Formats: sequence, structure tokens, C-alpha cells
Amino acid sequence: MSHRQNGHRYFVDLGILTFVMHYVADATMALTVVDGGGVLSDGHTETVTTTVAEVRPHVYLTSWRERRGTRVLHLEDFERGRVHSRIELPGSPPLARLGTLTELP
Repeated sequence: MSHRQNGHRYFVDLGILTFVMHYVADATMALTVVDGGGVLSDGHTETVTTTVAEVRPHVYLTSWRERRGTRVLHLEDFERGRVHSRIELPGSPPLARLGTLTELP
């Protein structure tokens, strides 16, 4: 079973930023910011179209662009519960973070 299967939800902790990723359909993910850490507004929600490439079983390279122009690139390792994230906010230097992925019920 794929960890990116529709309906799966994950809590992502990047240290300064936490959010929930919910895979709602093929190439569609809903995001909810839990703690924006001054980078994003707490409680912000958005549905994005993703581009996904499987690197190996349980590891995916995922990218998306948000409404306000933020670009995000994730290397999601569901086997180890880790995510390498690169966030490019308009007009700001890119943020590179290593964090955790925890599946939610």
C-alpha cells in the first residue's frame, strides 16, 4: 500500500513550521498550517496540485506551487518518517529544513 494513497494524512514538523498534509486525490493535496512560525499564518489552509516522482519504494519527490507563489519541494521518506523540505517564499531566501512525518488517524 502506498503511503501517498488518497485519504492518508500526515503531521509534518519542520521545527519552525508544522502542518498537516492530506492526500485527497491523485496529484491533489490539502495543507493546513498548525504553527506557521512567523513564515505562514497559523490555520492557513490550501489545496494544491502536486507533481510526484517515486524515488524508491516509500520515498517520493513531491513539489507544488501555492496561490501566493510559494514553491515547495519535498523529499518524503515514509519508511523513516523523514522529510527534506525546500520552501521558496516570494521575495525571501529559500528555507531548507529536515523534519518528521507522522501518520495521523
